[in-house]
Amino acid sequence: MKVEDVQAVNQAQADYAGFIFAPGRHQLSLKQALKLRQHLDSHIPSVGVFMDAPLEEMLQAFDSGAISLIQLHGNESEGAIKALHAKHVPVIKVFKPNTIRKTSADFIMIDSGAGNGKLIDWQKITVKTNKPLIIASSIDSRNVQIAIKQVKPTIVDLSRGVETDGKKDPQKISQIVNLVHSI
Repeated sequence: MKVEDVQAVNQAQADYAGFIFAPGRHQLSLKQALKLRQHLDSHIPSVGVFMDAPLEEMLQAFDSGAISLIQLHGNESEGAIKALHAKHVPVIKVFKPNTIRKTSADFIMIDSGAGNGKLIDWQKITVKTNKPLIIASSIDSRNVQIAIKQVKPTIVDLSRGVETDGKKDPQKISQIVNLVHSI
């Protein structure tokens, strides 16, 4: 994510902004995340995405003010979630569709994997939970209505679906945020 991406998120009034700390094409350093947070609308929470990171690294990002929530995208244990909760950190735990289990996390997220861009057949997903549910997995303006209708999530996580040529596209961000907010 870049400052221009944050400006597009602000303009669209997205509900959250994701700062990727996990290894991959969008990985940020804490210094970069702090700079982006300064440009992000103060009403938009920033989510730090981690994959099997040390607890200290996650807490440092949270304590610095760079992020407001932590998304666990790896094999983190319930012990890690409880340790984050002990420091008053809200937690999103990501599961693949066939691996959802009971968790103490604050939110449950369904995704096909570690940013692999695979689309989930939302018509085959049934989730019973009393926690806020987040869906991800190559969601874009062509399939978001079907996913929302089928799964009835609280939040839709967007990444690849708002990109053009591997970069965030302000027009796609605005279009899909407006579409989701209208449903």
